[in-house]
Amino acid sequence: MEEGSSAGSAGSDSRTSGSGGAQQRELERMAEVLVTGEQLRLRLHEEKVIKDRRHHLKTYPNCFVAKELIDWLIEHKEASDRETAIKLMQKLADRGIIHHVCDEHKEFKDVKLFYRFRKDDGTFPLDNEVKAFMRGQRLYEKLMSPENTLLQPREEEGVKYERTFMASEFLDWLVQEGEATTRKEAEQLCHRLMEHGIIQHVSNKHPFVDSNLLYQFRMNFRRRRRLMELLNEKSPSSQETHDSPFCLRKQSHDNRKSTSFMSVSPSKEIKIVSAVRRSSMSSCGSSGYFSSSPTLSSSPPVLCNPKSVLKRPVTSEELLTPGAPYARKTFTIVGDAVGWGFVVRGSKPCHIQAVDPSGPAAAAGMKVCQFVVSVNGLNVLHVDYRTVSNLILTGPRTIVMEVMEELEC
Repeated sequence: MEEGSSAGSAGSDSRTSGSGGAQQRELERMAEVLVTGEQLRLRLHEEKVIKDRRHHLKTYPNCFVAKELIDWLIEHKEASDRETAIKLMQKLADRGIIHHVCDEHKEFKDVKLFYRFRKDDGTFPLDNEVKAFMRGQRLYEKLMSPENTLLQPREEEGVKYERTFMASEFLDWLVQEGEATTRKEAEQLCHRLMEHGIIQHVSNKHPFVDSNLLYQFRMNFRRRRRLMELLNEKSPSSQETHDSPFCLRKQSHDNRKSTSFMSVSPSKEIKIVSAVRRSSMSSCGSSGYFSSSPTLSSSPPVLCNPKSVLKRPVTSEELLTPGAPYARKTFTIVGDAVGWGFVVRGSKPCHIQAVDPSGPAAAAGMKVCQFVVSVNGLNVLHVDYRTVSNLILTGPRTIVMEVMEELEC
């Protein structure tokens, strides 16, 4: 009898664990769609696709025409064809992110109907999950401001982790910033953030405790999302860098033939990958643009180091040698609603590791494997990628970059 009872208990725990895992995956999926939809909304506002429109003498504020949006998605390589574009927008409609302005059509149609983002008319449902997500998003953006130094590389049990915060210091900061009135309230907030998968202990060994233990944000609020990822029902499991404007990996482990930008798969080497991305949102109090995306996985969000795209190492001296087979090019890149759209890596000299084909950098002519010579007139041939990234992130929205590119033989 005791053995049978024990087996029954184990089975119950297994079912509970499975249910919890399914719930967590659904939260992850919801977060994926939320951040993807928000990035799209901001881009459409900037490019005036979303605007006030009139029909039958009535004005419909902040809306877009379905047919025109599908044209835009195809033009900007967010969808390969109209059928795919409809499926993408239907995903947003199913999650309540967009809707027909009169709520007369539940299906997204390729016709001249007006649709609107619910965030633009105040009808977006704010349940507990969404509230926790938006709270975590705001906290992350405040922590990532240039004047804040709370997030730092630190070691715990002999392992170094990037972008960590100490629990006790984080609680102090929450009270100082007015995010909580007392330490107890701040600690309750941290428990909610952990429950919703927004923060975690660096090695997943501890719940949130007011101590010297280290924690990280599980969600990467600065990775550029591709709309096509909405059609991948699996939540992201590979680790992404906190700095990357988009993930340095193939778009899908299950569909490796489909890559939306030139990059490489990550190696197992644990290091930081830097990227150039400005973050902001009207509610975040910073300038530029906010690019949000969760990195939700059961493993700790240690930053991974993708294999270099360079065929061989190149020194600054080699680039500057008279007669060397390299050509100088200068790009003026104006950040769009999602940022600049490239990743820089390496040291002395740094090189372009990846370029988003639909971003401003690609439009200016930037390509992978180019070496960064200067940023806004400052020579950077003898510094590492962290320095270059910082120059861009703390500089103006319009950047002037000089690069050197190997001549084709």
